[in-house]
Amino acid sequence: MERPLIVILGPTGVGKSQVAEEVALRVDGEILSADSQQVYRGLDIGTGKPGAESKQKIRHHLIDLVDLDEEFNVAMFRASALEAEGDVRSRGKKVIVCGGTGLYIKALLHGLFSGPGRADEFRKSLGKAEEELGLSHLFERLKQVDPDAAASIHPNDRQRIFRALEVFSQTGKGMSRWQEEHGFKESGFESLKVGLNRDRKELYALIDRRCDEMMAIGLVEEVKALAARGYSLDLKPLQSLGYRHVGLYLRGKKSQEEALALMKRDTRRLAKRQLTWFRSDPEIRWFHPETERNEISEAVRNFLSTSHDS
Repeated sequence: MERPLIVILGPTGVGKSQVAEEVALRVDGEILSADSQQVYRGLDIGTGKPGAESKQKIRHHLIDLVDLDEEFNVAMFRASALEAEGDVRSRGKKVIVCGGTGLYIKALLHGLFSGPGRADEFRKSLGKAEEELGLSHLFERLKQVDPDAAASIHPNDRQRIFRALEVFSQTGKGMSRWQEEHGFKESGFESLKVGLNRDRKELYALIDRRCDEMMAIGLVEEVKALAARGYSLDLKPLQSLGYRHVGLYLRGKKSQEEALALMKRDTRRLAKRQLTWFRSDPEIRWFHPETERNEISEAVRNFLSTSHDS
């Protein structure tokens, strides 16, 4: 029997957390974060983790799972998410997934595509090409052979760029095609996917304001503290949005104003990529996070009234 799952998704900065918390309070639920950066301890301000007040009202899961220098990937996320989902359900609570990492949401709902094994010699050749030409060169190569995969991968995500090129090298077929044909077939869930979006101008203004607020409440100090604890600014989590930009400032490569401007630009670009990913899913029902709160509540209520464990 499929278990009901409410998924609140959308681009960064759109207002997912507020909607998810409101839904959780209405239905006596708990929240599973589907954010690839909130899993890291110490990345608090730049990832928009729930504050103490939110955590007092609603129990949150899949936050602060690993240290910055520990491995974490989509398979680990799915295993952790399934465990958390079972725990929440065992206590009679509703499960609300909230986040903007489309691959994590897809993996939780539909399983994973395993694909061919690791090709060490090919990876060595990629490493050499990266040293000589840069990761951007490999990303451009991926765009040529598998543009659909490239559209869902950040240009700085070395691990996923390597893997996508590796799959194409071994099979002659892009990762996106393999996923479409052979992956993401499992599903133990009956899901309501609530997509949140705003007018582009409105969304970008909110993103800019959010970046300003992160700087104002101590994002630079957060990164300084992590560096003081011995974490390299080159670690993958510290190359993520916001943290990478603060790193440029701390290394003297950009002024704080320049770093903030780049952070805003790159956050807007991320939002655009996220929307491109989500718009390919016809199951998502789209709402404005503020003006359509009543419609969201009605959709959730109708979904739960017809689900198997309502």
